[in-house]
Amino acid sequence: MAFDGHQQRKALTALERVVTALAKGDTTSALRAAATSADLDQIGAYAAVPAAVAAITQHIDAQTAVPQRAWDTLSSAVGPGPVAAAIDQLRGG
Repeated sequence: MAFDGHQQRKALTALERVVTALAKGDTTSALRAAATSADLDQIGAYAAVPAAVAAITQHIDAQTAVPQRAWDTLSSAVGPGPVAAAIDQLRGG
């Protein structure tokens, strides 16, 4: 299958929706967007995102503090750039 830049952009858009959903505390939407991002990702850049988001949403759903290492894992999973910066803002970093 040939690389489709539009599909990869859709993967990034889904990743941006993860951050928006987490900011709202909408764990269902965050998990859905994380899965979509990984499904659309053609280069494996976001393969670790669903697990990282799942770890964070467990804490949100339990109404417990999200450990910094969970945010670090998500930030590493998305790689450097604007989405990682938005994650840093969510965690208060």
